[in-house]
Amino acid sequence: MKQERGVRTRSHLISVAAAEFDRNGYDGTSLSRLSRSAGISIGALTFHFAAKGELASAVEDSGRAATRRVVEGVTSRGGPALDTVSALVLALGGLIETDAAVRAAARLTQERVGAGPDWCGCWLPQVKELMVQAAEQGQLDPEVDPCPATLLTAHLVGGVVARARRGRGEPPGAVTGELGDLWRLIRRAIAAPAETELPK
Repeated sequence: MKQERGVRTRSHLISVAAAEFDRNGYDGTSLSRLSRSAGISIGALTFHFAAKGELASAVEDSGRAATRRVVEGVTSRGGPALDTVSALVLALGGLIETDAAVRAAARLTQERVGAGPDWCGCWLPQVKELMVQAAEQGQLDPEVDPCPATLLTAHLVGGVVARARRGRGEPPGAVTGELGDLWRLIRRAIAAPAETELPK
């Protein structure tokens, strides 16, 4: 029973910390603020996480794990490479919009000294590989180099992180809907003429 309660408390702390780190960044979040937001004492907080950095690492791990699950779920379906890129971009947008731990991981791995692996490393290598495959399969316009196309995708998804952070209070799906519109424009610009439409 005590162990179960400890697991629940730890999970609650990670969830609260994700929201705080997402909103205020690493430097803008203090242990006292976290304990108030979580509704527990500093002593109880430091029992589970001895320092703020430990809690930030746990949030990063949570965000990266959620991202990897989405990437694996999308890429395991197979299909044409460019369609898989499209599905992955939109799935990442939905995840970013709904999961504070993912947004926090993206932020913390950029701004925290001693952070774990960069959050982009959970998905960007797969996008690059898929873009190369799309070029080899004739799905990209012959004038389009897969490397800049991958970089453009990275900038787009990074912008979604910032946009979702600013978009609190908007209807669910608003950010993902905007992403879909932007991705359609990008896909039309990079795809071979027969590959411009998103899969149904």
